[in-house]
Amino acid sequence: MDRKCETTGFILDHVEAKVVNPSTGQVVPLGELGEVMIRGFCVMLEYWEDKAKTEECISKDGWYKTGDIGSLDAYSYLRIEGRIKDMIIRGGENIYPAEIEQFLHTHPKVKEAQVVGVKDERMGEEVCACIKLVDGQECSAEEIRAFCKNNISHFKIPRYVLFVTSYPLTVTGKIQKNKLREVAEEQLGLK
Repeated sequence: MDRKCETTGFILDHVEAKVVNPSTGQVVPLGELGEVMIRGFCVMLEYWEDKAKTEECISKDGWYKTGDIGSLDAYSYLRIEGRIKDMIIRGGENIYPAEIEQFLHTHPKVKEAQVVGVKDERMGEEVCACIKLVDGQECSAEEIRAFCKNNISHFKIPRYVLFVTSYPLTVTGKIQKNKLREVAEEQLGLK
C-alpha cells in the first residue's frame, strides 16, 4: 500500500521507462534519481514542423525526455522528485531542490520552503533556501544551516537563506521558481 501512496504509480503495460543521468545519458541503478524517459504507444512522434524541438526531447530511438527528476523501483513504480530545469549544479554536483525542501519542512519553525540555485562565480550555482516561517516564529539563517548540518550532505546545505512572506505565483497558484530565483539573486546582490 505504501508504494501506491508514495509514488506516481506503476508504469503502464506496453510502455517502457528508464531513469538516466541527465549529464551522461547512462541508465542509473534502481532507486537512484535521474531524468525520467519513456517510450511507447503514448509518446508523440514529433513536434509539428519543428525538427529542432523534436530532436531536443525525443531521442533517435524514440525515448521521450520528460524533464522530470525521478526514480524507479524494482516493481516499476515511479517516484517524481522534481524537474530538470529546477536542478542546481553546484561545483559539478547535481542537487535536487525537492530533497532539501522536504528536509527543511521538518524544522518546527518552517511553514514552507522553496530552494533555488543562484549564480556563483566559483561554484557555478549555490543553494538558496527561501523560507516562510510559521506565524509568530523567528529564525536565523545560522539556525537553518545548523539544523541541516550532519543531517544532509554538506554541499546541499543552503549557502543563502532568505525569509519571505510570499512566493511569486502563476495564475493557477503554482510557485514560479524562475521568478523566485531572480528575486533571490536581486536581494543577494548577485545580478
